[in-house]
Amino acid sequence: MRRVAVERKGETNFFTSQMIKDCMKKVKAVNLHQVIKIDDELEIKAYYAGHVLGAAMFQVKVGTESLVYTGDYNMTPDRHLGAAWIDKCRPDLLITESTYATTIRDSKRCRERDFLKKVHDCVEKGGKVLIPVFALGRAQELCILLESYWERMNLRVPVFFSMGLTEKANNYYKMFITWTNEKIRKTFVERNMFDFKHIKGFDRSYIQQPGPMVVLSTPGMLHGGLSLTIFEEWCTSEQNMIIMPGYCVAGTVGHKILNGTRKIEFKKGKPPVEVKMSVQYMSFSAHADAKGIMQLISYCEPRNVMLVHGEAAKMEFLKAKIRQEFNIDCYMPANGETATIMTPMTVAASVSTKLLREESERFDARTDEEAFKRPRLLHGVLVMKDNKLKLMDPDEACTDLNIPAHTLRFTSTVNLTLVGAVEDALQRVKDIVEEEIRDTDHKICIDHDRHRLSLAQSVSIEVTQSKDEGATKEIIVSWANRDEHIGSYLLSVLQKIGNS
Repeated sequence: MRRVAVERKGETNFFTSQMIKDCMKKVKAVNLHQVIKIDDELEIKAYYAGHVLGAAMFQVKVGTESLVYTGDYNMTPDRHLGAAWIDKCRPDLLITESTYATTIRDSKRCRERDFLKKVHDCVEKGGKVLIPVFALGRAQELCILLESYWERMNLRVPVFFSMGLTEKANNYYKMFITWTNEKIRKTFVERNMFDFKHIKGFDRSYIQQPGPMVVLSTPGMLHGGLSLTIFEEWCTSEQNMIIMPGYCVAGTVGHKILNGTRKIEFKKGKPPVEVKMSVQYMSFSAHADAKGIMQLISYCEPRNVMLVHGEAAKMEFLKAKIRQEFNIDCYMPANGETATIMTPMTVAASVSTKLLREESERFDARTDEEAFKRPRLLHGVLVMKDNKLKLMDPDEACTDLNIPAHTLRFTSTVNLTLVGAVEDALQRVKDIVEEEIRDTDHKICIDHDRHRLSLAQSVSIEVTQSKDEGATKEIIVSWANRDEHIGSYLLSVLQKIGNS
């Protein structure tokens, strides 16, 4: 638990200690990519999130609908953790953090080089460097960076870390070595990367110690604790430097000095202290930047996106970018606001063997190779029985349900001016129909005795001589409701020819 002291306090006593204890009894540990089935409808899956040791994104499936909740994540690999990863799970909703909604960070290598140069220049001139960090994550990252640089440059300036936290973190890294990056895992047996040679535990008595030093101390936003105490003592010297490596909440001392405040009131009733030390901001945050957020969206391909954990103005900008680039709906509800998101409902249904066999026989009769690449519609009757859905052949459905079959047919007559005998007119109509259905799987059968064409399952086109015995022919088009699409289409084609 971390208490953040800010100017504007929210609700008090939102959670009690007992509530937290009761909640922890329900906590279960999961492995990465492990699918946990709660019941027949609900399942949960964890994905690697980077960010800090143990961080995970979660996909939750309820029936055919799903959502992904990211929590905090990082799409950039660092010295001790890998980048977040997710497959193309295509959730109905992606809930993503947006801490750096409008920020695109420069290359990590450049930031590291700039950071080390600033630290080295400061201590070389006899100054002290304070780096406020969180106990887990950025602290280890910067410790590894400083350790390797101190080793390479053979520096003797002391580097300190908040007492006790390094040892605790090391124990966790030993337990969860599989969550670190490949380099750490390969060298862990030979050498523990977190057994630092140049970084020692910090004692409060060192605050007044003369000479240069580097101190990594918690908390990371200067809202209390040891880092604020050190800052209060060192901030009055121009020789010293503070490097803020991550985001600071509005109202904290860290946020104030980053925004240019040079007089800080540490205690009520006492005069404010002037900040003379150099203030630097260098983002080593383990949060994804705007580019990383867009990258994650492209990875998992959600139908909708919801932005949380960010600043309203910056979230609005990112929301517009997401809509523009991915053409999907994006939401950013305020605290306590309900967002209603429409999602398509998928209904699972089985298909009868008879219907599949009939479709297969029709399809196998085709010789067109391109037909195999095209999707096909399967027509049948959707029957609900014993709380299960099944797509069946109409005749099969009638037999199964013990009801008489009733076929609804549509018949319409079109008059066409076609010179010649009925047989010639039949051939002309056949040519017209073949032209219209050439890109389909339908095969035309012709009955010369009845002057009739048939196709699909129920479409028939009959040619007869009109009563005036002239060039006019009556074209009778008939189809059952199962072939409504093609039957009505061919009728409209013939009507258009008749009216022209």
